[in-house]
Amino acid sequence: MAGIGELEKKALEIIETQEGGVLQSDLWKMLGLDSREGSRLVLRLVKKGLIKREQVSVNGRRTYKLTPAKMAAEPVTVKINIASILDIPCTTCPHLSECGPKNFYDPATCPLLEAWLARKLGGKKVIRRPARL
Repeated sequence: MAGIGELEKKALEIIETQEGGVLQSDLWKMLGLDSREGSRLVLRLVKKGLIKREQVSVNGRRTYKLTPAKMAAEPVTVKINIASILDIPCTTCPHLSECGPKNFYDPATCPLLEAWLARKLGGKKVIRRPARL
């Protein structure tokens, strides 16, 4: 891993191999560090996004549990085809400015929108439920 030192690599390796994480003070002992050096090391790893630090209580004393940060998932690309909505009747409706739930022109009761939805669904009957407000 680029950008991290040998001590950071060793600490990260220990944290990743401990099932359920490791207590911060235990990590310091494993690495032979005092609390000052250990705290600085942990904060560097947290700042770099390599580990997570969660406050816990052990035997009535406050400490921190260290766990590996979840690696970011690969970016997801979603392709959207605008052609699927180009012919929606709402885009050319003369009553669009007056349309809305519980108005005289209401999408829940619009026959033009219902016919368009039925065409998009391959002629299947469109069942609509009234919107909750």
